[in-house]
Amino acid sequence: MSEEPEAADLANRPPQAVGVRAPWAAVPAGLRAAVEERLGAPVVAADTQSGGFSPGVAARLLLADGRRAFVKAVSEAQNPESPGIHRSEARNAAGLPAAVPAPRLLACFDRDGWVVLLFEDVEGRAPVLPWRPAELSRVLAAVGDLAALLTPSPVDVPPVAEKQAEAFRGWRTIAADHAAGRDDLAGLDPWAAQHLGELAELEAGWAAGAAGDTLAHSDLRADNLLVTADGRVVVVDWPWACRAARWYDLLLMLPSVRMQGGPPPQRLFDTHEVAAGADPGAVTAVLAAFTGFLLGHARRPAPPGLPTLRPFQAAQGRAALDWLRTRTGG
Repeated sequence: MSEEPEAADLANRPPQAVGVRAPWAAVPAGLRAAVEERLGAPVVAADTQSGGFSPGVAARLLLADGRRAFVKAVSEAQNPESPGIHRSEARNAAGLPAAVPAPRLLACFDRDGWVVLLFEDVEGRAPVLPWRPAELSRVLAAVGDLAALLTPSPVDVPPVAEKQAEAFRGWRTIAADHAAGRDDLAGLDPWAAQHLGELAELEAGWAAGAAGDTLAHSDLRADNLLVTADGRVVVVDWPWACRAARWYDLLLMLPSVRMQGGPPPQRLFDTHEVAAGADPGAVTAVLAAFTGFLLGHARRPAPPGLPTLRPFQAAQGRAALDWLRTRTGG
């Protein structure tokens, strides 16, 4: 068989959230021993999981007694911000109620510049991409279940305005850099460049629009979801959790769904239960801020240890911008 169809399929494949993971063997021997001590058995096999962007270790562990666990470990040498992100994840995971479909935190510790998290292992797989309608429907239903379960927030986390105060300034940052001669807008979507001032103004109202008392995951994407054989949807990776509007998680997820072969976001958002009664102006302002975050960060150099992040943000940002143009009549 010719190789051309395979190459074409690869070229048309939806963008994947796949980083450059360190293997289990990269963890210093003393830390590996500490993991085994906490788990109560030696590790006999480690299967690296490629999903997600952290440069650290993310692996399913098989123990000598047949049990399994999941380990995440990272050091400042791999990325200076990643240890703090892992610590936030540990705090949030420890506070999640048992009813939340998320892996239970077994242990966490800091040592020698590393942060190590141990979770229960979940037997599941990431959603199939491009998205399949039935599986997407199951995930969207799970988003509604989460919002119901997590309102009011059962975990003490910051409000979204505090959590994203610096991140959601993308359009204003681009506009300021352009005015100062630091950004010539090369590569920016022509419609966005033409309406930069309006987008910056629209973005400025995002915090009031996103306010709420639902515990939001804030990073729902296919790579942070597991589908189990019995049909459950399990949500992993909670470092960005905050208190926000019931529809906040849905809004942030839908551009990635579109980017990875799903339907237009507007239709999914308008028909979802968590969006019922949402103020249209608030939704548009938050979408503008999220779009500016994605496209603004995509213009920056790649962070240390995360070479695949910027192209993924750019693709997700283009999908978000299409939706924003629809909402603003652009």
